[in-house]
Amino acid sequence: AAKKGQDSGDSDQPEFTKMEIKVGKIVKVWNHESADKLFCEQIDLGEESGPREIASGLREHYTLEEMQDRLVLVVCNLKAAKIVGFVSNGMVLAAKSEDGQKVELVTPPERSSVGERVFIDGLSGEPISSAQVKKRKIWEAVSRDLKTADGGVATWQGKTIQTSVGPCKVASLVGAPIS
Repeated sequence: AAKKGQDSGDSDQPEFTKMEIKVGKIVKVWNHESADKLFCEQIDLGEESGPREIASGLREHYTLEEMQDRLVLVVCNLKAAKIVGFVSNGMVLAAKSEDGQKVELVTPPERSSVGERVFIDGLSGEPISSAQVKKRKIWEAVSRDLKTADGGVATWQGKTIQTSVGPCKVASLVGAPIS
C-alpha cells in the first residue's frame, strides 16, 4: 500500500489538483515603471493577508480599464518570482494564439466567488506547497495539458475547468494553450 505524504500529495492524485488555482479580482492595476509589456496588479484572492501583487505580460493585449475589477484565474502555489524588479506572487492564466498575436484572459463566470478554488468534476486532492510544485515540476506538467476547447472553455486533459457557477472561458480562442 502506498504511504500518504503530508506535503507531497498522493501518488495517484491527479496533477491538476496539486495546483491551487483560484478566482481573483483585480483591485488595482498599473503599468510597470520600466517594463513596457508588464502590468502590475493587486489581486484579491480572499486571503487574510490581503491582495497579492502579481505581474502579467498583458499590456499589448488589454487596457488598464479592461483589467481593473476584472475576475481572473490565479495560480497561487508558485514560488514568488522577481520580474524586472517587481516581486510577483502568482500567475494570471491566459490563452495565447499559435502566432502569439492574440492573448485572452481565462475568465471565471460572473457570479464566481473571489477566493474560490477552481475544479474539474471527478478530480479531487489538496494543493501542495510552492516548494514541492517547483521541486517536482508540477506546474510544467499541468500546464502542458491546459488548452481552450469549443466555445473558449478552459480545459485540462480535455476536462472542463470550472467554479461552482460554471465553466471558465476565454473570449474566442479555441485549441489555444493556456499558461
